Amino acid sequence: MRRNSLTLVVGALLLIIFLLLLFTFQVRQTEVAVVTTFGKPTRFIDQPGLKFKWPQPIQRVYPFDKRIQNFEDRFEQVLTSDNYNVLVNVYAGWTIVNPQIFFSSFPAGTAVAAEPALGAMIESAKNAAVGRHPFTDFVSTDPKQLKFVQIEDEMLNAVKADALAKYGIGIQFLRIKRLGLPESVTQKVFDRMQAERGREVERLKAQGDAEAMNIRSAADRDRAEILAKAESEATAIRGQGDAEAAKSFAAFEQNPTLAVFLLKLKALEQTLKDRSTLILDERTSPFDLLNKSASATQEAGKTPRP
Repeated sequence: MRRNSLTLVVGALLLIIFLLLLFTFQVRQTEVAVVTTFGKPTRFIDQPGLKFKWPQPIQRVYPFDKRIQNFEDRFEQVLTSDNYNVLVNVYAGWTIVNPQIFFSSFPAGTAVAAEPALGAMIESAKNAAVGRHPFTDFVSTDPKQLKFVQIEDEMLNAVKADALAKYGIGIQFLRIKRLGLPESVTQKVFDRMQAERGREVERLKAQGDAEAMNIRSAADRDRAEILAKAESEATAIRGQGDAEAAKSFAAFEQNPTLAVFLLKLKALEQTLKDRSTLILDERTSPFDLLNKSASATQEAGKTPRP
């Protein structure tokens, strides 16, 4: 009796599990799902958890990974607006935003199935964006001329709306991965870079010459101003000296003997200020003052004191 009861319980549990497998399914956190009824999409599920459905062949569940998928196109030649060939390789990150449209476009429901259509769309946008820009936007000695970010944004904007509308795909980012030059273009690029460097050297040289000329002009102007100021001050000093000399000459004209005596005395002072030993004729001016001083001293000694 107990064995029959256990068998019934196990059988009931197995039946419940079987029914759950037939009538339920689970959507994970990283998934979205489309439920089809007799092959036609009837329900879109974007919330994780346990869901109910009719068993096959009535209803069938197609899960899709909603995480970002990576795509990389071919490294191939693209023509710029000024007829230069460049090798460009781009990569993109995309997600399934609308599972119903994605399922209608790609019944297999896999990322691999979507890559050919996505690749064709990205390649077309890449060719169009590169074709609108000259070669200097990709390769230049001046970093300010490079426009990688602008070109990437143009490609992204060209693909984003169409990918969502046609395939239910959301393009999260699109960037240039590699940029190369064919051998036929390499030498032309080197020549062009040398020419650009040569023009830059000439520009800097001309700028340096102009600055040097400005500095020399400023120095000449300052020199002229300093000389003019010094000449003016010298003229004023000479005028003051001439005025003082005129006053002295007027005084000396009243007593020429005193003037001669003072000049000789000053000359004698300048000669003997370094305590020099001189051998000379005492009659030579201004040393004749020494002789006169000695004679005056002797005369003063002979004069009787009162």
